[in-house]
Amino acid sequence: MNDSPRLLQLDSNAHVRAVLEALGADPAGVTHMVDKVGRLNVLLPQVPCGAANILKQEMLALGAEAAVARGTVSGRQAQTDVLLMATAKQLRLLCQRLAPQPFGLPRRATQLKELLDRLQQPSERWRGRCSCLSLRRPCVMGILNVTPDSFFDGGRHQSLAAALRRAEDMVHEGADLIDVGGESTRPGSQSVSAEEEVDRLVPVIEAIRQRLDVPLSVDTSKAAVARQALAAGACFVNDISGLTFDAAMAETVAQAGAGLVLMHTPSRPDIMQQQTVYTDLVGEVMIFLERSLQQARAAGVAEDQLVVDPGICFGKTVTGNLTLLRRLPEFQGLGVPVLIGTSRKSFIGTVLSQALPDERLAGSLATVAAAVLGGARIVRVHDVAPTRQLVDMIEAVRTAPM
Repeated sequence: MNDSPRLLQLDSNAHVRAVLEALGADPAGVTHMVDKVGRLNVLLPQVPCGAANILKQEMLALGAEAAVARGTVSGRQAQTDVLLMATAKQLRLLCQRLAPQPFGLPRRATQLKELLDRLQQPSERWRGRCSCLSLRRPCVMGILNVTPDSFFDGGRHQSLAAALRRAEDMVHEGADLIDVGGESTRPGSQSVSAEEEVDRLVPVIEAIRQRLDVPLSVDTSKAAVARQALAAGACFVNDISGLTFDAAMAETVAQAGAGLVLMHTPSRPDIMQQQTVYTDLVGEVMIFLERSLQQARAAGVAEDQLVVDPGICFGKTVTGNLTLLRRLPEFQGLGVPVLIGTSRKSFIGTVLSQALPDERLAGSLATVAAAVLGGARIVRVHDVAPTRQLVDMIEAVRTAPM
């Protein structure tokens, strides 16, 4: 059972109404509460009705609001989700008032306080094995695929000379780090052996480390590949499986002292687009990533080495991908930086009627802008130069004097 509090991004009356109706709130109450959405909206899952009634009373006493399922007051059901709608100050006061209460409310108060602390103090760095990236401005991660079959740049950088030239170009264009991949993970792609992946990756990583002063990430879900790539000079591991494909990955990363990206995917690339149906897409992705984070921490990966990625186009529909981008601020509740990879992907082509990846630069830049405004601190892209300019312009607007 996962009953951790979740931040909700409620950005329209229609969305608020949908959430309240799904919660089972009284229809008259739904109309009354639609306009009461707070600066922070936090969902507490699976709260016993006795505790839910106390939460409702305490929130009203603080001048805030709490939505519960119809029948909670009368006790006609055993438990309900509770949506708290308040300011951060009101929620912190609520935590204090819950400390002496029964029905497990002190534990809920501790969980809520931890969520508020994570939101108040976002991570400002990502530490790897041999480098530490500042996240005070969004980082641009350049994609370097040394594969024959990646969906956009497959075959372009297979030779060592071509890979080096592209790496040099990306550094010149403003990449903060380069993510080197030796196995395509596009929908429908087949896995290659660890030996073949190593043969593709290690010479490129070694050559870049000798030639350029840029942090490197290795895009792999195999612990054996990660181990050799880290030994060759990579600082970070980008695991599309969120530690689900190889049980040894967490320990491998921890032993090397590397940074780690944990991405959501429902299954391996060859079948992942057969699993695109979710009861609660954002909630299920969040639970997956929470479990991956717990696994990484248990293996010894440090908090400032962790990053999460909701996995755009990995087992999602076009609508699902757009939903994840729209509700990206919710992932800040996980307490670690968020990485987004949308570059030239198929959902952009579907929205804009662009069949070829070469046509999707403008759409890619639009999704990067949405991601950065939604709180992403790392964006993984093919087109470094225009992305760097876009991200820096957004940051200039965001930090301009009042």
